[in-house]
Amino acid sequence: MSISDTTFKYSGTVGMQHEEPVLFEHAHEAPESINLPGVDGDISPELSAFARKTPASIPGLSEPEAVRHFVRLSQWNHGIETGFYPLGSCTMKYNPRVNEQVVRLPGLAHIHPDQPEETTQGVLELMYELQGWLGEISGLPYVTLQPAAGAHGELVGLMMIRAALDARGQQHRRKVLVPDSAHGTNPASATLCGMHTVELKSGADGRIDLEELKRHLDDETAALMMTNPNTAGAFESDIKEICRLVHEAGALVYGDGANLNALVGVARPGDMGIDCLHINVHKTFSTPHGGGGPGGGPVAVNEALAPYLPVPRIEKHGDTYSLVHSCETSVGPVLGAPGQIGVLLRASAYIAAFGRQHLHRIAEDAVLNANYVLNRLKGRYHVPFDGLCKHECLLTDEWQEKHGVKTIDIAKRLIDLGFHPMTVYFPLIVHGAMLIEPTETESRETLDAFCDAMIDIADACEAGDTAMLHDAPLKPFRRRLDETQAARKPVLVWPK
Repeated sequence: MSISDTTFKYSGTVGMQHEEPVLFEHAHEAPESINLPGVDGDISPELSAFARKTPASIPGLSEPEAVRHFVRLSQWNHGIETGFYPLGSCTMKYNPRVNEQVVRLPGLAHIHPDQPEETTQGVLELMYELQGWLGEISGLPYVTLQPAAGAHGELVGLMMIRAALDARGQQHRRKVLVPDSAHGTNPASATLCGMHTVELKSGADGRIDLEELKRHLDDETAALMMTNPNTAGAFESDIKEICRLVHEAGALVYGDGANLNALVGVARPGDMGIDCLHINVHKTFSTPHGGGGPGGGPVAVNEALAPYLPVPRIEKHGDTYSLVHSCETSVGPVLGAPGQIGVLLRASAYIAAFGRQHLHRIAEDAVLNANYVLNRLKGRYHVPFDGLCKHECLLTDEWQEKHGVKTIDIAKRLIDLGFHPMTVYFPLIVHGAMLIEPTETESRETLDAFCDAMIDIADACEAGDTAMLHDAPLKPFRRRLDETQAARKPVLVWPK
């Protein structure tokens, strides 16, 4: 079977792909043919040092040529509108078009953060309402919408925890416990907040080991940062005992809400003992966020941390909504606006579409889909931890590695078959990890096509067709790169 045939069999991805030179290679007009507006008046002394000494090297192109170049580049990209996007721990779900209609309403799309409050009452009402919904969903009733993404939410949460501990006179508490399965941003956020992290080794089941936790809890512990379900796709079944132990030691529990998609509408982190939770609304509640943005990371807290929420805060007085910019105990402003309005409005639309009576379907379908994939593949790929998974399933390359095939080979072959690869080599606690998250928006037919492709790769490996797997991908213009060198020595400047 040819590459095109196999691609069509799985995902229908067959068609033209344009080899696309860089923009400078398209240029056919002299750079001086490009007219840019001049500067009115003199350049200030402060800016004169930055004035260009030589003409800008701008490629000469007509508008159609420039537009076609960038559109063709965009067609190289894989997106959730193109096909299945099974990135574990990323929750790359389909974004309903009704969300886009909402954010494009003129009164919302054209809003500006510096408008007078009397002209923004509608959007303030929507944001105030969203705060209440997120508080109800999380079981933590006090919410700030400001953080611009998950890692920003982590930082803001730890800032509030530090402020609360300092208010108790416990400035010596600066140790943050982080499981070895945690997202990499967890220790980074702690460090930026002036704290240091101590790693907790996971138990044999991929969950937090209670004895390991007890050994590290002391009077210097500020917080435990934990993701539940964790990055192995497992629910922390000892969550209430974990929170009790941390609180008994005088510390607080920070919840990484990256995997809230597995719980929404079914279980609330606040009821489990979590004190503070960031919510990746662009993931759980749907925003196109590949390629680094946009995002939103609202933080929900309990009563003990509520005094330290950032300002400005959205408050309601009668029928009027306002931004309150001062609070003596607040950690202060953390964003130049009340929040990432487009992301927050999409989240509001997504939640409203389900309503309180159907919100649980998000988690139920996400968990069902992940377990369906796990059960179809567990006889062909090694599963490191027994039992049901939650919203994502974890496999390894242990069986394929005996034939000289590794996780990277499997991921690259999926590209030839029309699928974006799963998350590879994460979590770090598992050798050769493949983390697959189908989300609730995918059909059984899509999941079957993906699983069929994975099974055929396993078949090829067992049949000894390993050369093809080592050479994959064969179809794209850009073949297998030396990814380490590409990351360390990127070529960022056109050499000519």
